[in-house]
Amino acid sequence: MEYKWIGSDKHFVDEINILQLKNNLVLGRFGGNSSVGQYKNEDGCLIWINEQDDWELAILLDAHDTAQSAELVIKSLDQKKEEIKTILQLPLNKVFPQITSFFLNHFASKEFLEQCKRIQGKTACLIVVRKGNYLWWLSIGDCILALNHPELSRLGEYQQNHRSFYEWIGQNSTFHQEVPSYNLGVKELRKGKTHIFLTTDGLIECPNTDYHRMESIFRGFETLSNQESVYYLLKDIKNKNVRDSTTIISWFVRNKKEATTPSNF
Repeated sequence: MEYKWIGSDKHFVDEINILQLKNNLVLGRFGGNSSVGQYKNEDGCLIWINEQDDWELAILLDAHDTAQSAELVIKSLDQKKEEIKTILQLPLNKVFPQITSFFLNHFASKEFLEQCKRIQGKTACLIVVRKGNYLWWLSIGDCILALNHPELSRLGEYQQNHRSFYEWIGQNSTFHQEVPSYNLGVKELRKGKTHIFLTTDGLIECPNTDYHRMESIFRGFETLSNQESVYYLLKDIKNKNVRDSTTIISWFVRNKKEATTPSNF
C-alpha cells in the first residue's frame, strides 16, 4: 500500500480529514483555522505499508514559506522507491545501517542539493521505519515521534526523537553545511502492543491545551479507537482556534518477541 499527499494539493483549511489505511494506520489532517488567518497548508506525507514483509515507512513533512520543499522530498524519494524497498527487504541486522546510509547520501547528493537551490522554502522531515520488532528514525527539524507502551509509559518515556530547531531540508538546508545536523535512532519494541505516533508541531503548540505533554496525547486512545482518537485531537485544536496546520500519522504494532530486560527482573 502506498499513499502520498502534499498540502498544496489539498489544504484542509477549516476541515478535519481522517483517512484509515492498511494495518489500522490512520492519517489525520487539519489545515488550521481561517478565522485566525490560516489560508494554506504546507505539510506533506509519504506512507508505504508492506504487510507481507512486516514493515511500514512513514515520512512526515512540515514545510515553511511554500510547500515546494515537501514536494521535492516526496518526489525524489518516490523516484527511488524500488531502491528503498530493496533495502527494507534485507535481514533486520542489515536494514537499518543501509537505510541510514541511503537517506543521508540522498539528501547530501549533488543532484538533490542542486534541486534544493531552485525551490522556495524549506521543510522539517521525519522519516520512520518499523520492521519486525524494531523502529528506526531520521529526524531533521521539529516534527515529533512518540511511542506508547505500558512498560515505557510507566517510566515516563514517550517522545523518541529530539525535536530540533533551525534544521531543514530545502533552499536553506542543513545538508548544504559542511557538517549536516540531524538525529537518528533505533528502538527495540517491547513485547505486546505499541502505539506509534507522528505529528507536526501544530498539535503540541496549540494554545489552551497540554499536548506538549505526550501523555495527554495518548489519553484518548485508552477508550476510543485509533480513528476516533485522532479525530478528537484534531477537533479539539480546531475548537481552540489553532492557526497552524497539523498532520498526524498513528498506528499500532504487536510484537510477540521478548524484549531486553534487566538481569535482576
